[in-house]
Amino acid sequence: MRRLLPEPGPARVLTFATLVRTVGRGIWLAASALFLTRSVGLSVGQVGLGLSVFALVGLVASTPMGYLADRYGPRRIQLTALVAGAVLTSLLVTVRSFPAFLAVGIGTALASAAYRGAQGAVIAGAVPADQRVRTRAYLRATTNVGISVGAAVAGIGIAADTRTSYVALILVNAVAELTAAAVLTRLAPIPPVPAPEHGPRLIALRDRPFLAFTVLDGLMSMHFGLLNIALPLWIAQHTTAPRWLISVLMLVNTIMVVLFQVRASRGTERLTGAGRASRRAGLAIATACVLFAASGSVSTAAAVGLLVAGALAHVIGELWHSAAGWGISFGLAPAHAHGQYQGAYAMGMELGGMLAPVVVTTLAVGWGAPGWLVLGVLFVGLGALVPPVVGWAARTRPAPADAEPVSVP
Repeated sequence: MRRLLPEPGPARVLTFATLVRTVGRGIWLAASALFLTRSVGLSVGQVGLGLSVFALVGLVASTPMGYLADRYGPRRIQLTALVAGAVLTSLLVTVRSFPAFLAVGIGTALASAAYRGAQGAVIAGAVPADQRVRTRAYLRATTNVGISVGAAVAGIGIAADTRTSYVALILVNAVAELTAAAVLTRLAPIPPVPAPEHGPRLIALRDRPFLAFTVLDGLMSMHFGLLNIALPLWIAQHTTAPRWLISVLMLVNTIMVVLFQVRASRGTERLTGAGRASRRAGLAIATACVLFAASGSVSTAAAVGLLVAGALAHVIGELWHSAAGWGISFGLAPAHAHGQYQGAYAMGMELGGMLAPVVVTTLAVGWGAPGWLVLGVLFVGLGALVPPVVGWAARTRPAPADAEPVSVP
């Protein structure tokens, strides 16, 4: 158990707070669509439109919320976000119309953006520079555990399929947010960082090389849609593999992330290593695309083998991609602006999440095997562009005052 947990101190506090919060998050992810359609009475189209609006709100608010974390203290902002999230989640049980759903959802999206924007600044302020990427790796592994546990808990309420059961699940989610806030109070307060006396406030949005990296990383993050969106449709419509394999591949992905994310982050604390990891990630994900493409015209046994091999290649690329992004986003952020830079970095992930459903379904499912190959070429190109862009970014600034000297690719 000691090997699965970070050392006692801030990283362990953050790990436990993340575990509690993501259990609640897993409950909501599993039960939300059924609650909104079967209990509230919204149409599938209304739910989809609302989710798109919330994603856009999160995209726009990420950097400003990170700026607030820098100016007012990231721990304070994160605690405020958790409490606000709990209150707004509780209000979901009163929703009876689409406008009410939008109002509560937009508030929740703002609270989530504040939490994400403060997260990076909390890590930067509480954890030594050489342990930040490792801590993010622990938190990502913990997130996978928490969401899996939450989804399993949600199964109880979903099986009952009554309004009472859905309301209970939502309230458990709210309690999880409040409990996470209580755990987070064990973390020492992190003082706010004064803004520079001169110049623009949202400097992350004026940092062209960092924004270029953010766009590349965000486009690379479309690979998450391969496993969650494209692959289930591909298996069901274009292969002879059994459909239960979809669940097996997702379980394999979760287990691999929990077991190996921390190990995969080694060497990405410096910009050189992080750039190389991003390039390797593109190659690994491209390999997965080739294997998935080959599974569409072979026997059942061969299809299963190719799909499993592809899923393993994909998760290896996923581990490298995540670790590379953390190392680069921390390594390029000025000491006084970790919050807004982490918020800007999160914008890339939001962008990838918005584009992924259209891109991966059009290419992988609509075009078939050639589409998978196009995706593979795309990911190789994106990964190869990251090291030179990071080198450009590193040459435009001095090394952060609170970090070790960085090596330029």
